[in-house]
Amino acid sequence: QVQLVESGGGLVQPGGSLRLSCVGSGSISTLFIMGWYRQAPGKQRELVASITGSGRTNYADSVKGRFTISRDNAKNAVYVQMNSLKPEDTAVYYCNAKMITLDYWGQGTQVTVSS
Repeated sequence: QVQLVESGGGLVQPGGSLRLSCVGSGSISTLFIMGWYRQAPGKQRELVASITGSGRTNYADSVKGRFTISRDNAKNAVYVQMNSLKPEDTAVYYCNAKMITLDYWGQGTQVTVSS
């Protein structure tokens, strides 16, 4: 069983930056794709960014050029650096680790972008 714990959310002004961290307990092999999703009020959960064990990344169009996902396999950790934040980035951000039929989620961390 894998447990994922996110940290780093908070309130930030438009144009600001935040770095979210997610650390997994248990074994997360490099076969897992790790990612960040977000869910805003009244909207469906959406993929923000993902990264494979070999470092291949994928980003939502809305965050390309502003967010950077990274991963530390030795620490079972995944990060997302969020720059140039916009009010529309406001959401609960969830960490995810996925491999075939295994699908683990963190509890979420709130990111609010507001002046």
